[in-house]
Amino acid sequence: MAAPRPAASLRGLPAPMVSVVLGLAVVASSIGGGLGGDSSAPFPWDKVRLPEHVIPLHYHLLIHPNLTTQTFTGTAAIDLTVTRQTSAVILHSKRLHVAWAAIGAQEARVLEQQALEQVALLPAEPLRAGHNYTVTIQYTANLSDSFHGFYKSTYRTQEGELRVLAATHFEPTFARTAFPCFDEPAFKARFSVKIRREPKHLALSNMPLMKTVNINSWLVEDHFDTSVKMSTYLVAFIVSDFKSISKISSHGVNISVYVVPEKIHQADYALDAAVKLLDFYEDYFSISYPLPKQDLAAIPDFQSGAMENWGLTTYRESALLYDPDKSSASSRLWITMIIAHELAHQWFGNLVTMEWWNDLWLNEGFAKFMEFVSVNITHPELKVEDYFLSNCFDAMEVDALNSSHPVSTPVEDPAQILEMFDDVSYVKGSCILNMLKDYLTDDVFKAGLVQYLQKYSYQNTKNEDLWNSMTNICPTVGTDKSEQQGDGFCRRNQQSSSNAHWTKGETLDVKAMMNTWTLQKGFPLVTVTVRGKNVHLEQEHYMKGTDSHSSTGYLWHIPLTYITSKADTVQRFLMTTKTDVIILPEEVGWIKFNVYMNGYYIVHYEDDGWDHLINLLKENHTAISNNDRASLINNIFQLVRIKKIPISKALDLTLYLKRETQIMPVLQGMNELVPIYKLMEKRDMDDTEKQLKEYIVNLFKDLIDKQLWSDDGSVSERMLRQSLLLFACVRRYQPCVDKAEEYFLKWQKSNGTLSLPADVKTAVYAVGAQTSEGWDFLLSKYRQHSFSIDKSRIELALSFTRNKDKLQWLLDQGLRGDIIKTQDLPHIIVYVARNPSGYQLAWMFLKENWEKLVEKFELGSSSIATIVTGVTNQYSTRLQLAQVKEFFSSLEGKSAQLRCIQQAIETIEDNIQWMDKNFEDIKTWLQKNHL
Repeated sequence: MAAPRPAASLRGLPAPMVSVVLGLAVVASSIGGGLGGDSSAPFPWDKVRLPEHVIPLHYHLLIHPNLTTQTFTGTAAIDLTVTRQTSAVILHSKRLHVAWAAIGAQEARVLEQQALEQVALLPAEPLRAGHNYTVTIQYTANLSDSFHGFYKSTYRTQEGELRVLAATHFEPTFARTAFPCFDEPAFKARFSVKIRREPKHLALSNMPLMKTVNINSWLVEDHFDTSVKMSTYLVAFIVSDFKSISKISSHGVNISVYVVPEKIHQADYALDAAVKLLDFYEDYFSISYPLPKQDLAAIPDFQSGAMENWGLTTYRESALLYDPDKSSASSRLWITMIIAHELAHQWFGNLVTMEWWNDLWLNEGFAKFMEFVSVNITHPELKVEDYFLSNCFDAMEVDALNSSHPVSTPVEDPAQILEMFDDVSYVKGSCILNMLKDYLTDDVFKAGLVQYLQKYSYQNTKNEDLWNSMTNICPTVGTDKSEQQGDGFCRRNQQSSSNAHWTKGETLDVKAMMNTWTLQKGFPLVTVTVRGKNVHLEQEHYMKGTDSHSSTGYLWHIPLTYITSKADTVQRFLMTTKTDVIILPEEVGWIKFNVYMNGYYIVHYEDDGWDHLINLLKENHTAISNNDRASLINNIFQLVRIKKIPISKALDLTLYLKRETQIMPVLQGMNELVPIYKLMEKRDMDDTEKQLKEYIVNLFKDLIDKQLWSDDGSVSERMLRQSLLLFACVRRYQPCVDKAEEYFLKWQKSNGTLSLPADVKTAVYAVGAQTSEGWDFLLSKYRQHSFSIDKSRIELALSFTRNKDKLQWLLDQGLRGDIIKTQDLPHIIVYVARNPSGYQLAWMFLKENWEKLVEKFELGSSSIATIVTGVTNQYSTRLQLAQVKEFFSSLEGKSAQLRCIQQAIETIEDNIQWMDKNFEDIKTWLQKNHL
């Protein structure tokens, strides 16, 4: 937990209020275990979750931030209803200094329980069941120094003037740091917000501005319209000097993008994308967007990518701002996907919300999944389907560890809740939804979604509510005659085409199937053994590391798909038992399961099954799709991890990549091969590491040589170019280095005015940063306003230097937050950790600054997880393992129990085993296979 903030100044409060604040401070500290005082009043509640018999109906909030003193005052008047008699109102409050509280007209006594982040209001007499009351609380607080709650953000103008603004980020449990509230997603209520500000500023909130009242010559009060019924974590307000541009969507919604004034010319792309996407969702869900406006605001300091506050979505600047002349293709893709994600939340998450954070994936898995569904239709040129699957591989990476967790998993305290915002909730959630859509067909799946959203609008849901909505859907699809049985299940006729999803007499129980994917961790490995026409199948839990052979006994309902050398029509088979057999109409040369990689499982081909597929890739790789080739590359290396396949066979498969040209398989090949030599870089294995590096460069050399140093081509071609050129230049492939140096020197000579192609900039900067003079020049440009769009590229390039002093400077500046914003520190730590000259610096930095990092980014956050895993995931020695264990076990309290620490330790253990088993074999294979 971050240390409590010092109390806000009490000057200017009326005398009785000061005594109330001081009096309360004693009671609060007695309960918080502090200075003694009146301990005769124990706190009347001892659970993390609030009692359910007091229900908020409507919050009336008046918030007055002072951007000079960086404090704020607030009044919260909450209308509530009581369902059974009670002598206390318990609600959340964190780091708020309550000055005065009342229930109705009666002043109420206030107790605080800091450990639970709760306050209790004690009325003079009990509140009666069936009655409504209004609770009023006046309080003061400091604007937060972190990225959560009501926090301060700053930016510099072109003239170098520092400007301050205040913005909110409440998800998951930080609304309680801005106003006292029932801070749980199921306590939905309406919100009427008033903000006091200086006339030179602009205030925004979830709803449109209704009127502005002058309080005096230096203060005005904005009154915003009352919101729809929603959860506390979606409330938002911003006080700033932003400028905006607006358009009306075809459904009549006013859409605006707000940014710092000097970057308003970078807002057009986001505005157009938001209009297209909001229109798409209204049509797709058949439910109107319920608010009159949707604002998108770019906040200069922002921890995550974006936040879906209803009607006022917020973003980091790099996730919203786009310059057609300077931004890369990957930046356009990323901005479009993030806007799609946040706007999908306006339905999944905001309109229909999970009951508790254990089902966070109902919000995040859906929004992630809908990114692909929507952008595929609104922006087909971006070819989003090319990137969906690599996401699933990333999720499998963590889901294969023993320390993984089910998609739906019990959580209680704020740190555990924050830990749910991980690849399992977001990416695995989206991958299993994609698998279900493929299984049910698009129409059935969409009809189920719409039914779910319509049935539960303005309500809260659990896992099973979704499955029940999917189960009773029976649209007529094509010529298949579906019939609804009396039991509410769908059946298909036997005359259906060969790729029918289920056969007559077999009920489709979506809930039973999907529970196997959401209530148990991990994923299945399906082993395929072909004997003549019989295909024998066996499933087991795929798990890395030491426990991989102690079976968990998990079984999944796996919607298998396959194609063969004789039939490229997708065949389907639902596997629900440990073993099963498929009988083919004829014998085949090869069989490939998990077509297009739509399923969240991996496949092992026994006997000569892999040999047939390796041969197919060697002789005619385009006989199967890009995704199928990428999944073969991924699967074979995962099988090496659990000793099912020798590393030599996996390396044999990679030989075909010499002829590969498509982005998915090329990047997957790199993703499997590069980490192997990165492990070697952190040990003394120079010769083999060098040989492996040369092998990888030679594998892609022809493709690298073909790359144009321009911004021509499709988005996929441009993104492949960006990755290949950076890869080649960082690995010191001479033709690439020479060309990049030539560009860099010309650019340097022009003092940065020469326009470089957006997609080659990263490679050019990375090469330029290798000299001390080039590094300093890049840094000077980083600090200039005109290079704001290039900041993330320059950060990456600066991290490639071999100069340890410069690497240390990057880390220290990221923590200071002046030249390099602290929001970028997690990435910078990971970049430095990947650098052979920097990995020890990154580890020392993590150890020495652990407390500061936790205070800034919050315990349990994905930023902390990024840092911990990013610094340690390329360690593979017993000494490194011992150091990591020793440091993390020395930490106090909840730090030591973080899931990311368990993941880090497991990953290092797995790396050690992997190197012990495979290093000599790699050495031998490389000697035999010079390209």
